[in-house]
Amino acid sequence: MPKPTKGPRLGGGPAHERLLLANLAAALFTHGSITTTVTKAKRVRPLAERLITFAKRGDLHARRRVLSVIGDKTVVHTLFTEIAPQVAEREGGYTRITKIGNRKGDNAPMAVIELVLEPVNPKPKSAKKSAAAAPAAASAEEPAAEAEAPETPAADEAADAGAESPEEGAAAEAAAEDAAEAPADAKSE
Repeated sequence: MPKPTKGPRLGGGPAHERLLLANLAAALFTHGSITTTVTKAKRVRPLAERLITFAKRGDLHARRRVLSVIGDKTVVHTLFTEIAPQVAEREGGYTRITKIGNRKGDNAPMAVIELVLEPVNPKPKSAKKSAAAAPAAASAEEPAAEAEAPETPAADEAADAGAESPEEGAAAEAAAEDAAEAPADAKSE
């Protein structure tokens, strides 16, 4: 939850600010992006993201909660039927604010707030971690192949750590060793 803002409210009073932010959110959902001041963009972002989260739920209660804020049924319909399915796999971060310079008349800092509708690309596991884990797992298997006695305690430790198999336990231990070595390498450099 965003912390309360300090200073004067947008538009004067609390009711006017609430209506102003609701209208900005409605315009954002209608047009996909709007140009406004940086302050208004930063203030409308949490409201718009919360409304999109309600739209992702998609039930009747969520629709009525959004209607209590926005009031325009066509905008709410657009939000629930078009925008929510496009951001269904995204976990937050539905809007993007880009600063575009100052306004000509009063030199107010301006920004574009837009919906992020691109499909989300899950980040692949780090190549460094996966590459370091593979040689470490291979080196962990070599001593285990030489002697059977050390493998049994390793299997017990893996079971205690919650690993499902000795191989997963060995991989987890190798990853822990690499993580412990990385800070030591950073300090020596």
